[in-house]
Amino acid sequence: MSKEQLTPLVHMAQNRCFGCGPANPIGLHLDFFVAEDQSVVCLPLVADLFEGPPGMLHGGVIATLLDEAMSKAVRVRGLTAMTRQMDVEYLRPVPSATAIRIEGMLVRSEGRRHWTEAKIVNEKSVTLASAKALFIQVRASRMFPGRPEGRPAVD
Repeated sequence: MSKEQLTPLVHMAQNRCFGCGPANPIGLHLDFFVAEDQSVVCLPLVADLFEGPPGMLHGGVIATLLDEAMSKAVRVRGLTAMTRQMDVEYLRPVPSATAIRIEGMLVRSEGRRHWTEAKIVNEKSVTLASAKALFIQVRASRMFPGRPEGRPAVD
């Protein structure tokens, strides 16, 4: 059996994104890794601070986790894009303060349009929630004023 090769996806220290930004004091502080196939993986323990029902993550937080994974799957390709449309399937409750795995991948691209998929699985690889989304590529300079246009959007 081969061991999974994951490379950390580094974010800028001043990134204030609610999902992944290290500079956001109330954010989720998600750490993403890039797999050999260019999909992304996150292995968080999401605190009970983000619960809906006791012991379970809030549905909006679940959607955020999935959106972040899909966004990173696009950014790994050096693209800056924003969510246009997202469909979420809540299959089973996602426990808080418990090890989960989030996976995201870019499925297809046509021009500025990028279709993605993501899922959250538990320690037994049971899918708890999944999503599909369409991302639209934007100029990095519009989203991040001052960033050189050619710089990859991995922060």
